[in-house]
Amino acid sequence: HHIIIILKYFGSNETTMQRILVTGGCGYIGSHTLVSLLSSTSTTYSVVVIDNLANSSCESLHRVADICSLSNFTLNADGTAGQDSNGRLSFRKVDCCNEPALRAVFDEFKSQGGFSAAIHFAGLKAVGESKLIPLKYYEVNIGATWTLLNLMEEYDCRHIVFSSSATVYGVAKDEKAKLKESDEVGVTITNCYGRTKYMIEQILTDFHVSQSLENKKEWSIAILRYFNPAGAHPSGKMGEDPDGVPNNLMPFVAQVAVGRRPHVTIFGNDYDTLDGTGIRDYLHVMDLADGHVAALRHLDGGKGNTKLNVFNLGTGTGYSVIDMIEAMGKAVGKPIPNVIGPRRPGDVTIYMADPTRAKEEMGWEATRNLDDMCNDLWRWQTLNPNGYLKE
Repeated sequence: HHIIIILKYFGSNETTMQRILVTGGCGYIGSHTLVSLLSSTSTTYSVVVIDNLANSSCESLHRVADICSLSNFTLNADGTAGQDSNGRLSFRKVDCCNEPALRAVFDEFKSQGGFSAAIHFAGLKAVGESKLIPLKYYEVNIGATWTLLNLMEEYDCRHIVFSSSATVYGVAKDEKAKLKESDEVGVTITNCYGRTKYMIEQILTDFHVSQSLENKKEWSIAILRYFNPAGAHPSGKMGEDPDGVPNNLMPFVAQVAVGRRPHVTIFGNDYDTLDGTGIRDYLHVMDLADGHVAALRHLDGGKGNTKLNVFNLGTGTGYSVIDMIEAMGKAVGKPIPNVIGPRRPGDVTIYMADPTRAKEEMGWEATRNLDDMCNDLWRWQTLNPNGYLKE
């Protein structure tokens, strides 16, 4: 009996719990990343999610708790805080731009050992909208990051994974070449959203350099440039739940398939590609989520510690708009109605990642394919025709 107790004690000591602050954790990519974190076997993570719910729903957290078998995840009466009975998943309704509110979260968890790292998803993300309200995009996206970095430094949390975007590459000189992390960024960006991501990358770079001077404590930073996330959790319990008309192709296609919209408009069929439609690098959202866990490990005990690391997260395979519509039709079992419309200003012919660096340096590569993306997306759409809204 005594031997069993001793074994249990040593067993529980092998993996130390790391507490991760996840900003914007109720959103599409954030919520799927929570599942990857909470189901990680190599490191045991607990997560504290902060989100102002401007473009997301707390319901995603209930689904995360369900998928990860967390017991009794409950919100308080006014929906501003919640957690499960073991404290693996905590939620605080906080806007990252609100310094006193964000500071209160750092204070609250300081006595429990604070945060090992932060994953920073929070921000405004609609390309079209960013052209209409640029000041709001600069204020929110840059302000939230500035507030977060200051508090992280003050509270001794110096590992951050930042959710950037392939839009930082702008219009490539050679449209058909796969984009590498060493390629020029910032110069030919076509929208304000992309510029906020680029500016935050610059801020992180300047800040990282400053911390290596004058005997300051060094930071470990991973900038992840996402290509085109698609799909949903394979359970069908979680997925992308856009507010209003979807800005991205795949949720729009899914809504057409389920009858919420009449047809998909293909913006231009006269591009220099096999079928005339634009080509993008789509990756499964769960592969993208796993990329964040790989990045945390790379910063923690891996070769990325104390460095500023930049990684493309994509598959390196391109699919055209028509490829995507046909693949979704295959998953649904019937063709998806579509019409040809004019090109959208700012759209490029081909946008594909060279994902070599992520594989070589942090051991991450996408493992799910186009059929997985479409089947999982269709399962989510079928089980949740109105997204996270209660029926």
